[in-house]
Amino acid sequence: MADATPTGPTTSGGIVELRVHGVSGAGADQVLDRPHVHQVAGDRSGGFYRPRPGYPDSTGTDGVTLEAYRWSDLPSGTAVRTLSLVFLLPFMLCNVALWMRPANTVSTRGFMALCRVLALTLTVLYVLSIVGVALDLIAWRCMDTPSCLAGRSWLSWLGGRPIGLRLGVLALVPVGAIGLVWWLGARPSHSFDAFRTPSTKTSKHQLSAVGQWDGEPLVGRLRSVHVAAAFATLSGSLLVARASQHRSAVMAILLAATGAVLLACLLLVTVVPSIDRTEPSPRVDAVFRGLRTIACGVTMLVIVHVVISPAPWPQGGALPGYSAIVAWLFVSQTVLVVALATLVIWRRGGGQRRSPIRALGAPVFMTISAGLAVAFSAELVYRVADLLDREGTTADSLETSPPLAYKWAIFGFFLAVVTALLVAGLVTRVTRRGRRRAARAIVAADFPHAPPHAAERLRRVEQAVARARFTERLEPLSVVYAGLAAVGLATSLLGLLQLLPGDVAQRYVGVPESMVNFLIGSGSYVIAAILLGLVVGGIFAYRTAQFRRYVGVLWDLGTFWPRAAHPFAPPCYAERAVPELAKRITYLVEQGQGVLLAGHSHGSVLLAAAVLQLPTRITDRVALLTYGSPLGRLYSRLFPAYADEPALREIGERVGWRWINLWRDTDPIGGWIFASHRPGEAETLTGPAATVDRRLTDPQDVVPAPSDSVPPPILGHWPCESQEAFADAVRDLSARLRPARPARD
Repeated sequence: MADATPTGPTTSGGIVELRVHGVSGAGADQVLDRPHVHQVAGDRSGGFYRPRPGYPDSTGTDGVTLEAYRWSDLPSGTAVRTLSLVFLLPFMLCNVALWMRPANTVSTRGFMALCRVLALTLTVLYVLSIVGVALDLIAWRCMDTPSCLAGRSWLSWLGGRPIGLRLGVLALVPVGAIGLVWWLGARPSHSFDAFRTPSTKTSKHQLSAVGQWDGEPLVGRLRSVHVAAAFATLSGSLLVARASQHRSAVMAILLAATGAVLLACLLLVTVVPSIDRTEPSPRVDAVFRGLRTIACGVTMLVIVHVVISPAPWPQGGALPGYSAIVAWLFVSQTVLVVALATLVIWRRGGGQRRSPIRALGAPVFMTISAGLAVAFSAELVYRVADLLDREGTTADSLETSPPLAYKWAIFGFFLAVVTALLVAGLVTRVTRRGRRRAARAIVAADFPHAPPHAAERLRRVEQAVARARFTERLEPLSVVYAGLAAVGLATSLLGLLQLLPGDVAQRYVGVPESMVNFLIGSGSYVIAAILLGLVVGGIFAYRTAQFRRYVGVLWDLGTFWPRAAHPFAPPCYAERAVPELAKRITYLVEQGQGVLLAGHSHGSVLLAAAVLQLPTRITDRVALLTYGSPLGRLYSRLFPAYADEPALREIGERVGWRWINLWRDTDPIGGWIFASHRPGEAETLTGPAATVDRRLTDPQDVVPAPSDSVPPPILGHWPCESQEAFADAVRDLSARLRPARPARD
């Protein structure tokens, strides 16, 4: 934290209003609503800012000291990191799924084992896609076809060479691809030691563990396992191809070594509890590093053996065994997803808000992750095959046609996307009337005396409320899509039977084969469009703060959780942000200050995790103001084991129920924590939790103010620091903080 000039503490007994922004990536001047700010702690990635003294309006409501924590550069501060989020999206979703387990799962260890094995299959699929391009399409097929080599000097230099030499040289491509994700996964994110808080556990709820322990030992062990599995996948692909024509003692030894490495990888992520140790262990870490070294060495020996082996290779067709390996991997992923869904449905978490995704969040996200990984891999192989095939008949070409498993994957993905879109349109249509009816009642209660000429404005407000209520409909839609994607994965089994999608559709459904081939080609372009959209979205999310508000929800949600399933997922920024917040809050309280924490959107999640890490002597001088918070609306549903209602109630108890939550009906992301307090609805909640939520009328009016020519805007999820309701909440909480009670240990 040496990049900023520290300032001395404010007057003892005062109150510091510490604001934490959401996913919008706003600057400190915007968060503080002051044009002149300076940094008082932190660095360029995450820092604390205050208004410059001496300028007008340098203090907040009732003279509180304003301070802002800007963390937006932690998850996506550079273009390279933002783009890595795009290409590592399946890994990120897979990692998030691990944290979505129900509160009372039958077997927590079994749940984690299934998630980590599925994560391992994603790494295997990544390697197999590169193997399919480099070894199957280029080294085996293209370099053995004169028409494919013609005019391609970058390939023809290997044309006519022995097959073993071609495979050995092109095997360096997947080796380089493994090295790339190895490097991405091993990048140092932020020094954890600088932000470490006392390791004493202060809460029984697991949300408090986010950022409290150093995740690097676990990530390092997972990284070693995944690198070992990646090299073993490459070795296995080469050995299976070699074994189709030649068997020897050396082959048997190499196959046994490769199988032993893969088996060791499975055992380490499923039955060995030492992988979850949060502190470095030289002996344990040496075992994991040793497995990785052995896998690298076996791969080198396999490549050498493939190059120097004098036995003949089979001629023509595809790389022997490759298509079967891919198809069996897809089938294995389907079986694992079904097993995961069965496990979480067997015993759902109790005491949670009713939600279709509450029990199915993990298998849904894991299926979406696997579906995207399969689609991206299939698109890579299919697109390269299309580029190599000059005739433009990839779907039927014998020379460069991709494996049947990939064709079925693209076909299944396309049908799943189209069906999900149709279902989404149907659900939108069917629920529109009910959502508009509820919105109309809300707007009528908020603006009972609106003049007739405000009818158009009232209609727009109703539309905003109705659109915001559609968020709850996304949960069953995601379940529907995940189910379709799982069926698409399962159809890969037909590739093992050498059944073409067109033949099956024409024989059993009556759809012409040419139509199916057209749909496969269209599906390929749909996947390419999705990839392009993700890249463009990642670039604009980095460059444009307004655009980042929409796509940043996914990035910041995914990178908030530590990497406990897939080590190649983007780094977790909460490992710095949460301890840094806890450390700053502790410092301010120890200087005699009261601290009013104000968190917007995802900033409220960071503050919730920080509050659960603080001891009672600190939280006695802390109050909490959340606005646009997804804690109750999204996090308690998606992550019931970590942000359930008991955890939210403990947060309230820790701050002495000095907690106010502001929310709007027009907000599609944030909502109430405990009670909605909508007009006309009878609330059954009692006790201090019933006083937390305050509903804001949005917009403030539907007609222009006497001093204005346009009506107030519809704010939705935008922050509300400049609104009077925010100032009233600050006054209320400040008044509760000022009569300080004696601290308790």
